[in-house]
Amino acid sequence: MLINCVVYQDGQKVADIDVADISEWMTKPGCFIWVAMRDATLDELNQMQEEFSLHPLAVEDAAKGHQRPKIEEYGDTVFIVMQLLEKRDEDLHVGEVAIFVGRNFILSVRRDSQQNFLGVRERCEREPELLKLGSGFVSYALMDAVVDRYFPIVNELEADLEEVESQIFNENSARWNIERLYALKHRSSTIRHAVVPLLEVAGKLHGGRVPAPCMNSKEYFRDVHDHLERINGAIDAVRDTIATAIQVNLSLVTIEDSAVVKRLAAWAAIFAASTAMAGIWGMNFEGMPELKWEYGYPFALGMIGATACVLFWQFRRRGWL
Repeated sequence: MLINCVVYQDGQKVADIDVADISEWMTKPGCFIWVAMRDATLDELNQMQEEFSLHPLAVEDAAKGHQRPKIEEYGDTVFIVMQLLEKRDEDLHVGEVAIFVGRNFILSVRRDSQQNFLGVRERCEREPELLKLGSGFVSYALMDAVVDRYFPIVNELEADLEEVESQIFNENSARWNIERLYALKHRSSTIRHAVVPLLEVAGKLHGGRVPAPCMNSKEYFRDVHDHLERINGAIDAVRDTIATAIQVNLSLVTIEDSAVVKRLAAWAAIFAASTAMAGIWGMNFEGMPELKWEYGYPFALGMIGATACVLFWQFRRRGWL
């Protein structure tokens, strides 16, 4: 679906135009066209392919979606794919935006996401001196908007992790902690899959041989790269903390299990001693002196009770009971 199609000249908005008029404005000097689409159909993308001479492989990727974040060059056109992350029902939903950047046009195709880029367009129009840089600056503004939206997600992830850490040493919360930690690990992996591939290729937009459409804005792309490095560092720190928290939680579970085993072993030893003495006196051999003794029964009970008390005291002193 077409959201808007706007012509800009010398940093100023000229007009909203129909798709059929794109080819006419493309020939005018000093103009560039900014087209935004959402959940575009294959027919709509084929129409854009004809208007902007897009490479069929890039169009196919934009139509199918579910692409790994990447930056590719097709002749004079740069093709950028980024993942859009948004919180839905305690989980991260992954959308996508594909951006085609040419010398005098930029086309963004948003897919499977509720986010929009109206704020990006407003920001660019408030800065005509920068908008004069053309499609390269607009592509930076779009990338910057996507990357900046990762920061609140990472901050929320860190806050949730701190909450779980504060509950680790609470009794009877081991299962809850493990479930939360693995949920956080899944979310951190989702963010990492959006950031790391983009970080690996973002350097080509500001260092070395920069693609022609992005040449006049390469300093701005360095800022995007720096943001990606910060996010990647934060994600690595979160993942390390999650791994440590999981190990601590599992260690606490092991310690709790060990304490239970100690208590069971202590009581088993107490009852084993009592059972052994009862078994000896219960054999009923004719020659056993205790059988005919008037105080044999109270003596046997006293010995069993005294032995149990001594063992209980010893185990209690060692912290087993």
